[in-house]
Amino acid sequence: MMHQNENTRANKVWFITGTSRGFGRIWAEAALKRGDKVAATARSLKSISDLNEKYGGNVLTLELDVTNPEQVKSAVAKAHAHFGRLDIVLNNAGYSLIGTIEEASADEVRAIYETNIFGALAVIQSALPLLRKQGGGHIIGTSSNLGHITLPVIGYYCSSKWAFEALHESLAAEIKAFGIKVTILEPGAYATEFGSPQSLKFAAGLDVYSDLKAHFAEGLKKIERGDPEATPQALFQIVDTENPPLRFNLGSHNLTGIRDAYAQRLETWEAWDYLSRSAQGNLK
Repeated sequence: MMHQNENTRANKVWFITGTSRGFGRIWAEAALKRGDKVAATARSLKSISDLNEKYGGNVLTLELDVTNPEQVKSAVAKAHAHFGRLDIVLNNAGYSLIGTIEEASADEVRAIYETNIFGALAVIQSALPLLRKQGGGHIIGTSSNLGHITLPVIGYYCSSKWAFEALHESLAAEIKAFGIKVTILEPGAYATEFGSPQSLKFAAGLDVYSDLKAHFAEGLKKIERGDPEATPQALFQIVDTENPPLRFNLGSHNLTGIRDAYAQRLETWEAWDYLSRSAQGNLK
């Protein structure tokens, strides 16, 4: 009996950001275990050095701070030159900012966008010429179910994911003719280190929001979290299929919330449609 990764699919080469922990680490190791090659990146090389001992020549570990555009360009080029191609470019680095819209400073908002948006863009813009030249590839971005809905207290994180979604949707239309695919992964709540101090930053608090934030924190404790170790096989099916989806919900609870959110939006738009139409005018 033939093993899948021997004959039914070609082994793939991945470039993954944020592989020190969480989804990035789990997906990098799972890809290596199935025989793929991975350029694993993290801000600290020490945090991923053990991958070299475990997987030898199948892994290339690179120091990468995605907010440093020159370092991004260099890392993508090194990975491509080392393996000869990049089949999958997976933007996974990101963090959340805890703070209401009033509380967060402009610098804190710029910082989260530097990582969550501009960091991802730097990777994409560095990889695209190489993917075009090799005749194809698959760009994958880790978004969130909060790319469609919002929660209070983490509005800036939600806003970064809404921007992330729009950028990837436009990108997909722009690069389809080059044979390059785009998929947005939208995880729900998972038991990863995303809630750790390394993945969260906190804006200075205002007393007026104390009760709201306490209620928010209590609500988070009640959310059912998925097992991150259960996600690799779904990811592999996405990257191995001929026509992957633009958007893919990761987890079982997202669709209910998204359905409700869009139903409410449609209800509001339709209720006010008479006024919207009145504002059209009659220019010929």
